[in-house]
Amino acid sequence: MERMLAYPAMKRLPRALLLAVAFAASPWAAAAGTSTASFSATLEPGGTHEECAHLEKGEKRNYYWRADGPVDFNVHYHRGDEAVYPVKREAMRGDGGTFVAKSAEDYCWMWTARDRPAKVEGRISR
Repeated sequence: MERMLAYPAMKRLPRALLLAVAFAASPWAAAAGTSTASFSATLEPGGTHEECAHLEKGEKRNYYWRADGPVDFNVHYHRGDEAVYPVKREAMRGDGGTFVAKSAEDYCWMWTARDRPAKVEGRISR
């Protein structure tokens, strides 16, 4: 008895998936502009951790992070003695999204532990 499927057999999916995974882990992925920076930091109360990168106007970064305790989070850059905060959140345990630079600057994603230690993990990618 022949089996009848309600959908076409997916013979190419496993090969395509294998190729996609191999490419993402290859040196060519960075050359193609698909880079990811993962990080992990343990912060003492009041301690900070930053991940910084220069972005041109219109450049995007996808980010995702989580913490095991509440932390203050921001994305900022400096203009002379002034810090400018395009993103600023308080007492968060996680966040994520796509950040788009409105001007060419050296941007920093920054986490600050509140009144107790916190472990922060995440990634920032193109």
